[in-house]
Amino acid sequence: MNKSKVAIVILNWNGKHFLEKFLPSVVNYSNDSQYSVWVADNKSTDNSVEYIKQNFQQVNIIEFDQNYGFALGYNKALEQIEAQYFIILNSDVEVSPNWISPIIEFMDKNQEVAVVQPKILSYNNKKMFEYAGAAGGFIDNLGYPFCKGRILNKLEEDKGQYNEIDNIFWATGACLFIRKNDFLENKFDADLFAHMEEIDLCWRLKNKGKKIIYFPYVEVYHVGGGSLPNNSPFKLYLNYRNNLLILYKNLPKNKTFTKIITRMFLDGLSALVYILRFEYKNFGAVVKAHFHFYKLLPKYKQKRALQIETNSFSHQEIYKKNIIFDFYFKKKIYFYTT
Repeated sequence: MNKSKVAIVILNWNGKHFLEKFLPSVVNYSNDSQYSVWVADNKSTDNSVEYIKQNFQQVNIIEFDQNYGFALGYNKALEQIEAQYFIILNSDVEVSPNWISPIIEFMDKNQEVAVVQPKILSYNNKKMFEYAGAAGGFIDNLGYPFCKGRILNKLEEDKGQYNEIDNIFWATGACLFIRKNDFLENKFDADLFAHMEEIDLCWRLKNKGKKIIYFPYVEVYHVGGGSLPNNSPFKLYLNYRNNLLILYKNLPKNKTFTKIITRMFLDGLSALVYILRFEYKNFGAVVKAHFHFYKLLPKYKQKRALQIETNSFSHQEIYKKNIIFDFYFKKKIYFYTT
């Protein structure tokens, strides 16, 4: 198998409609001898693989025997691909001309940078930042994630206010550039299945002294909610469970107990709100998330033991206050006001 400098890897599960719409732009704007395009298929049943074989002979295909989810699916796929850099790309992303070389050139010159995220705008309204990633990800002191250009459900219009290269805490898995060695030495946490695995990966990399960078001079356009709709109770369950797991896994010893207890209390309040709104499936998702968090604690105790040996737990990109409180009570709905 020939080694390319950059491998663009799309994980697909029943996303033929997205491949039909967005794979052409990926192929057209990745037409370089140093680049290769891959689709790893999680046992789709919608003829996705047949569509690629018939229409894109230049695209490499990895076919799995079952749906391994986002995290393990990418782990298994990237283990099989030879490249200096990987681009993890959602199937529902439209890329733009010259979207690869500026970032790769930047990473070539800055060896301490492990991960780079471009500007993520909404495919449906290209003046607006997109929920998953926007202009780069951060977390607050209780582990709630937010972004430049998106705090909770409030999206900003892109007016050039985030047009400088900047350090961020996490990069979105919707479009993530990463060095091969940094990925294979760390990988996604397969037990997370999907959602927040990129936050966990970036957190572990930062603890090892690596940099995560937002690069605004490349723009891509993301539909969002491609695999699981935003109102899915299963997605809600994954977000609640995985947020607790990555906190337990990555927080330093002197902060873990208080942060986890506080988060579980706040989760309980949100579950009560779901009850009051008669959203019983969402209430059940929170309860299930907490139950499975406890169930996974023995395994995560071992994973945590590996993390507390790393070099640093103090990061400037962790917001020292609580973003939920500031959003609802201080009306800080834009990143530049935090």
